[in-house]
Amino acid sequence: MENTLHIIGGGMAGSEAAWQAAQLGVKVIIHEMRPAVETFAHQTGNLAEMVCSNSFRSDDSEQNAVGLLHWEMRAAGGIIMASADKHRLPAGGALAVDREPFAQWVNDTLHAHPNVTVEYGEITALPEDGHWIIATGPLTSSALGAAIAQETGADALAFFDAIAPIVYAESINMDVAWMQSRYDKGETEEEQKAYLNCPMSKAQYEAFIDALLAADKTEFHEGETAGYFDGCLPIEVMAERGRETLRFGPMKPVGLTNTHKPDEKAYAVVQLRRDNALGTLLNIVGFQTKMKYGAQTEVLRMIPGLEEARFARLGGIHRNTFLNSPTLLDDQMRLKSRPNIRFAGQITGVEGYVESAAMGLLAGRLAAAEIQGRTIETAPQNSAMGALIHHITGGAEAKTFQPMNVNFGLFAPLEDSGIKGGRRGRKDRYKAYTDRAKGEFNQWLEAQS
Repeated sequence: MENTLHIIGGGMAGSEAAWQAAQLGVKVIIHEMRPAVETFAHQTGNLAEMVCSNSFRSDDSEQNAVGLLHWEMRAAGGIIMASADKHRLPAGGALAVDREPFAQWVNDTLHAHPNVTVEYGEITALPEDGHWIIATGPLTSSALGAAIAQETGADALAFFDAIAPIVYAESINMDVAWMQSRYDKGETEEEQKAYLNCPMSKAQYEAFIDALLAADKTEFHEGETAGYFDGCLPIEVMAERGRETLRFGPMKPVGLTNTHKPDEKAYAVVQLRRDNALGTLLNIVGFQTKMKYGAQTEVLRMIPGLEEARFARLGGIHRNTFLNSPTLLDDQMRLKSRPNIRFAGQITGVEGYVESAAMGLLAGRLAAAEIQGRTIETAPQNSAMGALIHHITGGAEAKTFQPMNVNFGLFAPLEDSGIKGGRRGRKDRYKAYTDRAKGEFNQWLEAQS
C-alpha cells in the first residue's frame, strides 16, 4: 500500500491525476463520495462530471493561453482532452463537449484501467501517511474542508460559483431566434452556426434589466461572504454594476446579423450554445444566476424567442472553496506541513475545467515520480501549465490571492524578441509565447521518458 497513490475526489483534476499516474505504472485508488454523498451541483455519480458550462473555451493553441493549455494536455496524453475531443460539439472557435457521454467515457475508461480502483465513500480527515492527492474541487465536503482549515491554521478562502440554465431546444421560437457564431467564426457551416441568438431592442433590454434587478435572489447563510470570481459572475451581479454591463458582456450584439431582420441592428443579444450532441439542449451563454427558480423562469422568458422556454435545468449558486496556495503549497504541489499530501484542481486556486484538469495532470505525474523513486521538475515556467503552477505556488501575492484562469499575463516576457508591444504586436507576441511554450513543454515530457 505504501506505493499506492490515493486520490480524494473524482472530478476533472482527480480523474486526470489518476490517469497520468496509472499510465506511468502506479497503482491508484480514487476515493469518490458521490453518489453516496450528494452535492448541490452534481446530477450523477460519474467521474469527471461537468457541473457548470460545457465549454473548454478557446481551442486556438497559437493565439490563446487556454488553447495552448489544451495543446499541452494533449501532448501529455491527458484523458480529459481525449474525451473532450471524442465528444466535442460545434462551438465556433471554442471547444464545447457533450457533457454526459464525456463524463461517462472518462468514468468507464478509468474503471477499466488495470491500475485504477474506485472506492465510494466520504473521506473526512487528512491522512496521516501514504501518498495522497486531494482534488475535491469547489464542493469539498464540510468535514474534509474543516480538517484542511484546521491543518493549515487559516480560514479557507471562498467565493460563490453560479450555474447557467439549460433550455430544451424545441421550446425556442425560431421565428425570432437564428443560428450564427459571432463574426461567422469557424471553418465549417456547422461551426459558423454553432450559437442560437435571441435579439433585444433597447426597450426590451431595459425591461429585462429592471426585472433582473427586482427578482428574488438566493440569500447567503449567516457568516457566508459573497465574493465572486469575475469569470463566473451571476448576471444579476453584473447588472448591479451598471445597466449597460451585460450589453458589453455576454449580451453584446457585435458580429451578428439577424437573418429574420437583416437591416435591423439588435441592441443586445442573448446567445445559447448546444449542450449535447443531439442539439436538444442549449445552455444560455454567460447566464450564471443566483435568482430563485420561480423568478428565473419569469425573467428568462422575457428574452425574445424564449417566451415559452422549458428548462432542463435552472441556474443555481454554490460555495467554492480554495486554498491560499502561495503560502501553503510547495512547487511540487505538496502541503508544506504534510508533504505526503498534494493538492490539485480548483481547490488550489485555479479556475476553469481545463486549468483544474491541468493541475491534476501535474500532481499525478509528480506523485507517480516520487512513488517510483524519481524526481522530476514541475512543468517549465514558460509553458501554460508551468506559468499557472508558478503563479499559484509562489508567483501570486498571498494577501490578495484569488482564483486564476490561465492567461498570457502569467508568462515571462519575451527577451530580445524584437516584437512590438501593445495591441499592434499582440498576434506576433502570442505566437512567440506559444512557440516557446510548446518547445519547452516537449523537452519536459521527453526528459521523463
